[in-house]
Amino acid sequence: MTEMTAEQASSADAEALLRDDDNIENMYLTFAIGTETYGVPIAVVTEIVGMQRIMTVPDVPRYIKGVINLRGKVIPLMDVRLRFNLEERAYDDRTVIIVLELGTSPVGLIVDRVSEVLEIADDHIDSANGLGGGESQGLVQGLGRVGENVAIILNSGLLVSDAELSMPEAATA
Repeated sequence: MTEMTAEQASSADAEALLRDDDNIENMYLTFAIGTETYGVPIAVVTEIVGMQRIMTVPDVPRYIKGVINLRGKVIPLMDVRLRFNLEERAYDDRTVIIVLELGTSPVGLIVDRVSEVLEIADDHIDSANGLGGGESQGLVQGLGRVGENVAIILNSGLLVSDAELSMPEAATA
């Protein structure tokens, strides 16, 4: 799978990735956390931006890194690596923020790197029944087969639905 730098992902190339409306329900933005490939439905992705100054917010779970001000909109950030209880690592030039629009609130996912947009037909997505447990139960929507590779399709709604993700009213005003 092809990888992009933060500059490439946040450029017009990212906009082109998000414009293709053909079979949008079968399109997934794939990204890497460590050596694994994950995917979220492209329909909930609004943009991909490079890392920027993160303002910390007190009394939130460890995986909520804080908020950013993106063109006047305050967006809470979740480090997906920490959300999955993986080892923290320093952000680099490939680390990006994937902004999702879920319901009425945008949320940013910090990922190791963006890979590509893939079309994965429903018959190429295997059920995730029986996978996971504990906090991760239900986060895996399915396993998408693309050639010899497998992308772990995440249930983006459950990934960011935790009450802890809600920022205090004063922080979002």
